[in-house]
Amino acid sequence: MIVVTGAAGFIGSNLLKTLYNEGYHALIGVDHFENPIKNKHLENIPLWEKVNRDEFLPWLKANEKEVEFIFHLGARTDTAEFDRDLMNKLNTQYTKDVWTACSKFQIPLVYASSAATYGMGEHGFSDDEDLIEELRPLNPYGDSKQELDVWALEQRQQPFFWAGLKFFNVYGPHEEHKGRMASVVYHAYHQIKKTGGMKLFRSHNPDFEDGKQLRDFISVEDICFICIFLMHHRKDSGIYNAGTGKARSFLDLTNAVFEALDQPSNISFIDTPLDIRDKYQYFTEAKMDKLRSIGYDKGFIGLEEGVRRYVQEHLLKE
Repeated sequence: MIVVTGAAGFIGSNLLKTLYNEGYHALIGVDHFENPIKNKHLENIPLWEKVNRDEFLPWLKANEKEVEFIFHLGARTDTAEFDRDLMNKLNTQYTKDVWTACSKFQIPLVYASSAATYGMGEHGFSDDEDLIEELRPLNPYGDSKQELDVWALEQRQQPFFWAGLKFFNVYGPHEEHKGRMASVVYHAYHQIKKTGGMKLFRSHNPDFEDGKQLRDFISVEDICFICIFLMHHRKDSGIYNAGTGKARSFLDLTNAVFEALDQPSNISFIDTPLDIRDKYQYFTEAKMDKLRSIGYDKGFIGLEEGVRRYVQEHLLKE
């Protein structure tokens, strides 16, 4: 059995679909399963069993001999959430509990970290583990992931294989429940369909022109490929970046949405909201040498092609 937590969420549901399509049918989905929008993500994936998040650890103790691999992707991902106790409970402590169980039962584990751990990028975007303690995230979400990464590297008791994946800016199907936290592709599509144009944040940094803020945008399809590679690889434990290694601008991304819709570009600019302006990242770009060094040689989907697939094959069919 392969377990995916956060099963009904964005990355979890895409991973389950990919696993099923690749012939893995003994799939266990772990989530709260209370959100009807998220539950629709699993309608065409015949799970072996659904397990409530609060019941997962007892379930794992009873079924550990049958579990081959765990992808722990469930988390509170709202970067605007400032309840640190909630972040600690749902992100840090819960992951520590899953880790401890995987160590005890020697089940390989991939867990979700985040590029939010890099903060303003003042120490770069390298997943060199010697640098991780120097990172300074900008919000409680990033802190919760950073605390877990540091903790994991300190543990003597470990699963026989583990990996923490620092997800960069992921976009793709099944993110409509994320609201403000959904990708710019998702928001651009809906704004363009409604108004015929797209408003981007104006730059408040003299080193960047309006719309030229840069992010490492990665398709959720590529994230799934990385996860499955690690499931087969099962060695070289550690923390890895999960991006494309190539930063692109918000103008590039938005123009790709217009192109996918076969509409002329119509972009204007608004001030970045004050509540996030002083913590706004102007550049992120994953260093991907480490993942490449252990044998991941698959190319990444280009931004224009990834946006085209997402818009034309999914969003337009909603």
